[in-house]
Amino acid sequence: MNHLLIVRMLSSILLVEAAALLPSIAISMLHWDGDTMALVQTAVIILIVALPAFLLAKPKNRSMRGREGFVVVALAWILMSVFGCLPFLFSGFLPTFADAFFEAVSGFTTTGATVLTSFEHMPHGIAFWRSFTHWIGGMGVLVLTLALLPKLSDRTSHLVRAESPGPSLSKIVPKMGDSAKLLYLIYFFLTGIEFVALILAGLEPYDAAIHAMGTAGTGGFSNYGDSVAHFNSVSVEAIMTIFMILFGVNFSIFYFIKEKDWKDIRENEELKWYLGIVFGSILLLTVFLLPVYGTFGESLRYASFQTASIVSTSGFATTNFDLWPVHCKMLLLLLTFIGSCAGSTAGGIKVIRVASMIKQTYREVRHTFQPRKVQPIRFDGKVMDESTLHSIAVFIFTYVLLVLGGAFLISLEGKYDLITNFTASLTCVSNVGPGFGAVGPAGGFSGFGPFAKLVSSFLMLAGRLEIFPMLVILHPAVWSKT
Repeated sequence: MNHLLIVRMLSSILLVEAAALLPSIAISMLHWDGDTMALVQTAVIILIVALPAFLLAKPKNRSMRGREGFVVVALAWILMSVFGCLPFLFSGFLPTFADAFFEAVSGFTTTGATVLTSFEHMPHGIAFWRSFTHWIGGMGVLVLTLALLPKLSDRTSHLVRAESPGPSLSKIVPKMGDSAKLLYLIYFFLTGIEFVALILAGLEPYDAAIHAMGTAGTGGFSNYGDSVAHFNSVSVEAIMTIFMILFGVNFSIFYFIKEKDWKDIRENEELKWYLGIVFGSILLLTVFLLPVYGTFGESLRYASFQTASIVSTSGFATTNFDLWPVHCKMLLLLLTFIGSCAGSTAGGIKVIRVASMIKQTYREVRHTFQPRKVQPIRFDGKVMDESTLHSIAVFIFTYVLLVLGGAFLISLEGKYDLITNFTASLTCVSNVGPGFGAVGPAGGFSGFGPFAKLVSSFLMLAGRLEIFPMLVILHPAVWSKT
């Protein structure tokens, strides 16, 4: 284990976090709500801890192995959340560490679950930091660090592989540092377009920034208790619906658009599955909700927004969908499991894994009556490796096991019913935000005790990092010298 390399990587990531606090400090000074010192103190503490470590840790060997990559990613997200929760504590806005840590983890992992019950008196700087964590975590903490500091180590693909959503790593361009920069340029460009569009739709620049960052990171934090419903604007909802769907797409598609590579876009099978799931779900929900809303237009309005919000794992709400008919809620529950595309900012199992398992199930059915027939599984016209299919099956099994185990641990507090405990665990692992019951769009996690909040925080981190990095650091062999 290259401890000096790990320390240098972690300290550099914390320095990036200290720099990321600057916009929030500027916003707090502009509005002067009394939260400036809390943000400044956090930045200073991070600098005191990280700067000496960065200057003193000078590893002779900068080659990053897989083991170090997983350890750095897992510890980086934990440390980012620990230091990122300090503004909530120092400002007094959240009184306990469990609450503040939960809110920070929910922000960085782009889950959007919250322990807050009141939003009206939230200081501007704190609210901006809370939403800015979505934007940072959406593309990835390590991707941001590599974009800013590409020469930190060799073989950085281990870092991005451990953090990236999806069954395999794909670089847009050969060098990982260049790929990171390109990804963030696309990310920044799309966020900027949505920001301008929301202003044109009538939002104040501050509100537009909060909701653009939440959409881009597919996070869902709002500075209003009733979320996007606060604006009661069809144009705002339409803009956010479009961008939530866009941010659920693999970012390589946007690079193909930039390069005018229409062939690769047309042949991208995951994109076809994703769009089929999104628009098929919108159509079904629109029909199912006609008795609820009375007109096709109103049904389409709420069905399209909530479908986009759940499938992209953004978690914004324009209505209390916990009051919808059971079959509508079951459809949303399925979308919570599936999520969006690999290589996007969204959570969930990912469309490519679900599609691959559907194909594998179909093959197994045929194999029962055609046992000698060779039936390879193809995706994008290419034969999928059996080891990849095995990894996908193991991931989905572990995913379901984590949801069930998390629900069991949360239920030990004995405060809520089965639906609340199960969907609380599922929404944390899938990084969606709202569930059903007490954690529905009209509720939250404030009623849970410290134990359940810490369990939920672990589930959010595990879900955002595709489970295994968080499990890796718990394995004793990872820390051995051999």
